[in-house]
Amino acid sequence: MEKIKVAIIGMGNCASSLIQGIHYYQNKDENDANGLIHWNIGGYLPSDIKVVAAFDIDKRKVGKDISEAIFAKPNCTSIFCDQIPSYDVTVKMGSILDGVSEHMSQYDQDETFVLSEQNEMTKEEVVNLLVSSGAEILVNYLPVGSEQATRFYVECALEANIAFINNIPVFIASDPEWIARFEAKGLPIIGDDIKAQVGATIVHRTLMDLFNKRGVGVEKTYQLNTGGNTDFLNMLDRTRLASKKVSKTEAVQSVASEPLDKQNIHVGPSDYVSWQNDNKVCFLRMEGKLFGDVDMNIELRLSVEDSPNSAGVSADAIRCIKLALERGISGVLEGPSAYYCKHPLKQLTDDQAKKMTDDFINNV
Repeated sequence: MEKIKVAIIGMGNCASSLIQGIHYYQNKDENDANGLIHWNIGGYLPSDIKVVAAFDIDKRKVGKDISEAIFAKPNCTSIFCDQIPSYDVTVKMGSILDGVSEHMSQYDQDETFVLSEQNEMTKEEVVNLLVSSGAEILVNYLPVGSEQATRFYVECALEANIAFINNIPVFIASDPEWIARFEAKGLPIIGDDIKAQVGATIVHRTLMDLFNKRGVGVEKTYQLNTGGNTDFLNMLDRTRLASKKVSKTEAVQSVASEPLDKQNIHVGPSDYVSWQNDNKVCFLRMEGKLFGDVDMNIELRLSVEDSPNSAGVSADAIRCIKLALERGISGVLEGPSAYYCKHPLKQLTDDQAKKMTDDFINNV
């Protein structure tokens, strides 16, 4: 199979995990491939993904080969594949816009960004690089709250005639106006806000669905998350969290028997704990009524390495987008978006989303 040529915005922990995974699974077969939702998608394996262009704004990454940049500070995710060959692809200085929150400057450089002194790339320069690299898909790993920066890169993708995967909670693939623009260009898109393999949101959704199916009325619930990566540090600026809270809350509300009043549901990032690094801890509580209106509750603590938890999902989404390109399918991919993302155009149950995704993959 030919390689799937991908460009990445943001060479942080998520990009590091994805690229490590591309090489980690290179010498494995289906019987030895743990941790993947799909081993084979339309003939494409994870190792068929090739990163041909990358953008960042940190001087410890800009100007470096991808193979070096993914291990540079402030990245702190697990290293499960340290034998990454040179890519001969240099990380380019992107456009900052609102990609950095002002409060980040108050923290130690090893925890946050050190802005590159290189000039930011113009829209024309980004588009030219995407075209010359041969990229087919642009993957967005910008920080939460990067509304302007995301729209800048979406415009670049449209102008360069490449597909887009939106892994953050800026509403692009769930916005009919943006979808129409991708349809007009004959390009597919997946989004918004990537859903981890077994993360806080998918576990919360599963429990809500279980309560619903077993006739237990949910009265109150919360999901509190802590972590020590730059994503959690960035989200200490609560002004950047509006779309994130909407995305996570809607993902949970959509599988409830009846939507909870807003004062009875809290879903969202809670705090930054530097020594947790890329480990994310979720504290989840649900309160409900059993037969006879008898009270019950469940409390759960979930601990996961945040970035590898999303990288496997991203590897699936990339391969689904490739199939859409080959089949001439444009606009939002509803099944994969609902299965892989928290805020799709159309919220589906996880069973429905899985079936639609499998049907899409199998071209049913």
